Amino acid sequence: MRRRRNVEAFSLSFLDCICCGFGAIILLLVLSKIYEPVIIEKTQDDLDSLIALLQQELFDIRGETTVLNRKLKDVREQTSESTRSLARLQGELDTVRGQYALSQQQTQSLADEGELRTVKQRLTEEMIRLQPYYRAADDDAVAGIPVDSEYVIFVVDTSGSMHQYNWDRAIRKIEETLNVYPEVKGIQILNDNGKYMFQQYAGKWIPDTPGRREAIINTMRTWRPFSDSNPADGIIYAINAFWSPEKKISIYVFGDEFSGGSIERVVRQIESVNLVTSTGERLVRIHGVGFPLLGIGGGGIPPTARQFAQLMRILCDRNGGTFVALNRRD
Repeated sequence: MRRRRNVEAFSLSFLDCICCGFGAIILLLVLSKIYEPVIIEKTQDDLDSLIALLQQELFDIRGETTVLNRKLKDVREQTSESTRSLARLQGELDTVRGQYALSQQQTQSLADEGELRTVKQRLTEEMIRLQPYYRAADDDAVAGIPVDSEYVIFVVDTSGSMHQYNWDRAIRKIEETLNVYPEVKGIQILNDNGKYMFQQYAGKWIPDTPGRREAIINTMRTWRPFSDSNPADGIIYAINAFWSPEKKISIYVFGDEFSGGSIERVVRQIESVNLVTSTGERLVRIHGVGFPLLGIGGGGIPPTARQFAQLMRILCDRNGGTFVALNRRD
């Protein structure tokens, strides 16, 4: 038998292979070290560019944040202003609702008054107390003054004497007269020369609302059109402009003196316009309120004031109305 030859573990061939492997590894390490500075430098440049880019983006973000903060501040201020406006409007709405509820209660209260069931309108206690020429009471009258009219016209003397001595009293008396007519279908006010207080309602009826009544009283304080202290023109103009068969109209003449000359002529002029109907009544009722001329020297009643009282007594007597003479300062 042939004998096997013993193989040595660390033979020459094995060592050659190991050396070649180590040599290859060393060669790879040497080759890789040659390009390392270039790679590191490139990597550094890339990092610097990235840092610069990130810084620029940070600056942009900070700028956008500043702009957004300003816009947010403006929005918050607008929101606060809107909130305050909303609160103010809510308060005004609550006030209007309260006033409306109060007016509804007052309207209901007026509707429940027993006096309104028998008389459509009533005169104030002062006018009743001061009435010197008491007329026999009719079915539709209070203290002798008929109050069955659905439309009311005021013819007011706007002369200097009225403004100087009686204008505040005249305003109060107009307000009191309106109060005795809780509700009418139309109101009109003009001076004794036929000049309208509200030109937008020329030839038309002013609607009867609380606001229009308040506007009449407020406008009276500064209303000063020319006046010649002769109510004839205003009365005749009011009848021609506003009378119609289906309307019950009362004219209230407010004045302190008459300077139109002949009383008889004025009475004939008005009677030629305010005709007698088939029922024996005039087209409109004419009432009068006379104011004293205060501050006139001599202590007596001026002739022009006497003439106004005489004229209005005749007109009221012949045209279904009542004349009230105010002879006290208060």
